[in-house]
Amino acid sequence: MRGPWERALPGHGRAVVVTGASGGVGRATALAFAARGDRVALLARGREGLAAAADDVQRAGGEALAVTVDMADAKAVEDAAQRVVDAFGHIDVWVNNAFAGVFAPFTEITPDEFRRVTEVTYLGYVFGTRAALRHMLPRDRGTIVQVGSALAYRGIPLQSAYCGAKHAIQGFNESLRCELLHERSRVRTTMVQLPAVNTPQFDWVVNRMPGRARPVAPVYQPEVAARAIVHAAGHGRRREYWVGGSTVATLLANAVAPGLLDRYLGRTGFEAQRDETAGEPADGPAGPGNLWTPADGPHGRDFGAHGRFDDEAVDGGPQEWASRNRGRVAAAGLAVGLGAAVTADLRRRGWSPLRRR
Repeated sequence: MRGPWERALPGHGRAVVVTGASGGVGRATALAFAARGDRVALLARGREGLAAAADDVQRAGGEALAVTVDMADAKAVEDAAQRVVDAFGHIDVWVNNAFAGVFAPFTEITPDEFRRVTEVTYLGYVFGTRAALRHMLPRDRGTIVQVGSALAYRGIPLQSAYCGAKHAIQGFNESLRCELLHERSRVRTTMVQLPAVNTPQFDWVVNRMPGRARPVAPVYQPEVAARAIVHAAGHGRRREYWVGGSTVATLLANAVAPGLLDRYLGRTGFEAQRDETAGEPADGPAGPGNLWTPADGPHGRDFGAHGRFDDEAVDGGPQEWASRNRGRVAAAGLAVGLGAAVTADLRRRGWSPLRRR
């Protein structure tokens, strides 16, 4: 039976599913789709955040269906997808975004905690993808967007469970993509690799560090991620998108000198993720956490899309445009390179732009 926080209205936009939609990047992404007039199904555990997100979606011009679901429960995810199809008729776009995390050295993370992060962050994507394909493959259309991270390629200290899950998503998505290409399917899957983002996650993950957790600078606003995800949903043929200059720099450095990056992160990675100026979390160094229960459950609070780093977070940059317009960038680079080669050849032949005819 549908609860009072669940709502659906008929409409004509794309039918979009966003997991982890109650806060952070998922919340911003749902609003970005809504601004295009899409029908948006919001999947998450927390009822307070879902209700507020549904209201935001409708105010932004979209239509909302809020469904409470734990992404680690495969049957519940299948049931949620069916509910979306019952309400919207089909699914055009599925965005996997839900995650959980623990900020602590590996030796201080319990086996149950590590398993739970893996089940939500990795298997949640697997279950979401399976549910999406169940409805997309018969129609031979649809796009699945896997929200990734620079940490899908480059692990960092204090986030071993999360980094391991993101690496797993990367391998899983590549395998699935090959299978879809083999079948000549028109269902697309793509991955969006994000930088550090200003979201509430740093106040609701389990935290065993002194002070409060923080993202590694530079920090981007969640709307930057949302724009990239919406773009990827409309351009699913491309295998992945890198968002933010820091993502590009990290992935290139890791490809060229991973050992050097290991040593660098060993020296700087701990302090870069500690915000000792912000004081201790309200419930002590471990923080309230959302590993086992929704962060908004016991607190009755809507966290929204933004975290506490608005003062330093940036809302885009040249790399964001370049990522969305890779073809234009490549063409421009080719033109510049060709022009340089022609000019060099002419100069070897004795031509000068200053010489009069």
